[in-house]
Amino acid sequence: MDKVIIYDTTLRDGSQTEGVSFSVDDKLRIAERLAQLGIDYIEGGWPGANPKDIAFFEKVKKQPWAASKIAAFGSTRHRKHKAATDPNLTALLKAETSVITIFGKSWDLHAEKVLNISLEENLELIYDSLSYLNKRVDTLFYDAEHFFDGYRANCEYAVKTLKAAEAANVSCIVLCDTNGGMLPDGIAEIIKQVQQQISIPLGIHAHNDSALAVASSLQALKYGIMHIQGTINGYGERCGNANLCSIIPNIKLKLKLDCISDEQLKQLSDVSWFVSELANLKHQPHQPYVGDSAFAHKGGIHVSAIQKISRSYEHIKPELVGNERKILVSDQSGRGAIVYKAKEYGLDLTKDTPEVQTLLNEVKERELAGFQFEGAEASFELMVKKAAGAYKKLFELVGFRVIVERREHDKEALAEATIKIRTPDGAIEQTAADGDGPVDALNRALRKALDKTYPCIREVELIDYKVRIINEHEGTGAKTRVLIESGDSEGPWNTVGVSSNIIEASWQALVDSIEYKLLKEEMRNGLQV
Repeated sequence: MDKVIIYDTTLRDGSQTEGVSFSVDDKLRIAERLAQLGIDYIEGGWPGANPKDIAFFEKVKKQPWAASKIAAFGSTRHRKHKAATDPNLTALLKAETSVITIFGKSWDLHAEKVLNISLEENLELIYDSLSYLNKRVDTLFYDAEHFFDGYRANCEYAVKTLKAAEAANVSCIVLCDTNGGMLPDGIAEIIKQVQQQISIPLGIHAHNDSALAVASSLQALKYGIMHIQGTINGYGERCGNANLCSIIPNIKLKLKLDCISDEQLKQLSDVSWFVSELANLKHQPHQPYVGDSAFAHKGGIHVSAIQKISRSYEHIKPELVGNERKILVSDQSGRGAIVYKAKEYGLDLTKDTPEVQTLLNEVKERELAGFQFEGAEASFELMVKKAAGAYKKLFELVGFRVIVERREHDKEALAEATIKIRTPDGAIEQTAADGDGPVDALNRALRKALDKTYPCIREVELIDYKVRIINEHEGTGAKTRVLIESGDSEGPWNTVGVSSNIIEASWQALVDSIEYKLLKEEMRNGLQV
């Protein structure tokens, strides 16, 4: 069985995503993970275009990634230069990679109106550049930029540009849907026509402006194209590139073609998350295969079926791509979801356990009031364990007061919180604390009150604080949902509070955050409750 060649361009095309700027170290770390994933070719960037890419190619020479090959990317020579003296081609060779990829113009519009050269001169640029490089590099790929648009505008000329590359004896000619405007059927029809005229192996490079880059790439595979280009998470300029996190599992699991090993496929979700972290972009939860919600089930009927036969509502086993199943609890859940989550928390409940129906009713009532537990699993775990008698409250609120005061016209307002709590031994702790705002002051006062009894809470860090207005039409009387993300050295957790008073909603989420930390401490170290 032939192997599909995967060519990754995350470090070049992906870095053109709005808001993304990879450092040299980022690029090296991503390249290493891509090599571990089994990617055949890793496009490192455009040497000579900027100091960052020059530094990357210098450092990547020292990396022992035998299984993956690093490619340098650039354009055909400038019209004013000979190939031997062209700065771009010189920089490509100076990178000392065994693979070079260059692009040229396939669309007569670009040759005549963008480069301002004749069509014949454009063919000379392509042939001269490729023939010069091919004598000096092991593997040479040619990206036929805007090929499909060029073919539709002037098919005879577009094919001539490919023939110029063919005459230079490149390793592969990559047909590019640079504007991302093609439909998969149109891609297929043009590929069939090109295959009758070009004998060099063909590749596909699709952009996602019509949300069809993955479909177009897979369509190309059906017509014998075995070189696929794309990026991790579909990153790229405008709407992005073909998403390798969808293409690779579709090749392996749906088309039954070889591209990476089964063990490497299990790394896919981790690599997807890793790249999004270094790109400083939020990982898309609904991304197929690797998204956090790709195998998340919420409806009661779905959950019940999944527990019996996983493939009833899952097209693959999530572990094949390194992902995992999630059962969400909401007002759409049934008792099966409660039982499933309870088992995750170490509780042996059944659908007939009285607490299960009680919990289900409570979930539905709370969601009616505005709570949402999908993004606040720590709050839900506390609720389950309290209902099952597996956790008791470690402190009780006697009362709190928050004051916001502005003393001078040109100064920021000051916030002060006073709090009184009762500990399990009946002792009363009363403290006060200032803060940058009322919620920060309340958080500081609560920690201060509990510090002597439960010093482990010093490890808790408040990572994120989100506010959502639930019923906007109520104006200033609308309910507020507060989501708090907290964490310690072991990782983060999320809690929720809801009230028409934002301070009260924040208090609920803060208390759950602290109680969840104490629950973890009790499970790990036997904290007395």
